[in-house]
Amino acid sequence: MQTSSLRRWTAPFALVAASALVLSACGGASDTASSATSAAGSAVSSATSAAGSAVSSATASSSAASGSATSGSAGSSSASSAAVPDGDPVSVTLITKDSTNPFWIAMQEGAQKAAGELNGVTITIAAGKADGDEQGQVDAIEQSIARGDKGILITPNGPAVNPAIEKARAAGLFVIALDTPPDPADTVDITFATDNFSAGNLVGEWAKGSLAGQKATIALLDAFNDKIVTVDVNRDQGFLSGMGIDVADKTVKGDEAKTGSYDGGEYEIACQEASQATPDGGKTAMENCLAANPDINVVYTINEQAAIGAASALQAAGKTDTLVVSVDGGCEGVSNVKNGTIGATSQQYPLLMAQLGVNAIVTIARGGEKPAVTEGLDFYDTGVALVTDKPVDGVDSIDTTEGTNLCWG
Repeated sequence: MQTSSLRRWTAPFALVAASALVLSACGGASDTASSATSAAGSAVSSATSAAGSAVSSATASSSAASGSATSGSAGSSSASSAAVPDGDPVSVTLITKDSTNPFWIAMQEGAQKAAGELNGVTITIAAGKADGDEQGQVDAIEQSIARGDKGILITPNGPAVNPAIEKARAAGLFVIALDTPPDPADTVDITFATDNFSAGNLVGEWAKGSLAGQKATIALLDAFNDKIVTVDVNRDQGFLSGMGIDVADKTVKGDEAKTGSYDGGEYEIACQEASQATPDGGKTAMENCLAANPDINVVYTINEQAAIGAASALQAAGKTDTLVVSVDGGCEGVSNVKNGTIGATSQQYPLLMAQLGVNAIVTIARGGEKPAVTEGLDFYDTGVALVTDKPVDGVDSIDTTEGTNLCWG
């Protein structure tokens, strides 16, 4: 069903305008799509703003880290330094997966904007060379520690980053993951992210409803096949669960039966390929899948960059009626939903993640309280909404007009 989500999203965007935040435990959560689409509204409505800091200009610096690699877990940050007085500088580093994907560019811009609205905040931007480049992120963490930053925001490229995060926390930095919860979750102090299982679940439910009982011949275009990253697993398993396919262990990709019944009919998983979450990788993965089974009629993609590549391969093969679903809900992605390249996408909000992260670190540095996770989850849920112009009964969604208004958050 097509419904308006304006009520759901009013609270989150009003919240991030506050100059300091105390984020409290909030909202219930489950693996169902209906609870996921409203998560952000209930989550943020229970958050409260702390003692106000003046909103004024801030300095912003930008750098790029690059490089790739190792694993572990951590305890609490050893934040032993005295609170930073209002007006004194607070330095924060944002480390994204890369600096080419529009999603990460939007997140970088959100962090810089948040720093500019706070008093005395310096934001340094760093990134890996590519999605999956762990060593580049490790190098950026080392540089942040050496600078004496108060905190780090990071979208982890993989488990090899964990020991460097632990080192930063031991040095007294508050470390927040954005978008991608590490494994284990307590490697960082807190994560601000989409419920990625629910994001996958939404597009799976939409695909199931769109098939209307037809056999589903499925291509799964994940990010990687050489490392375990939580978003990769959760979106994949969420999609299959949304289709009504028994995933066996939802923390493991690929252990589900390759053929069987979904909620509407029969299914076959024709292929499971790594796309590297890029257009070129998505195109190659889709070509490999079509070579293995030309009858594919449902394509799940880890993100819209992979979806663009997959759609190119499908077009070249003359397949015009294949259902392509994805996750991100970026401005380009919503445009591709509108023109029919992508059937439906789960929209997430990187600007919100970045703004909440910057505000939380500054609040803590100035002596405020640490944020808390969403009730029932091991991260703070920033919300998700399904974007499609072809709504399916029983699946809550917004259209591309509203998706365009909300893209990137």
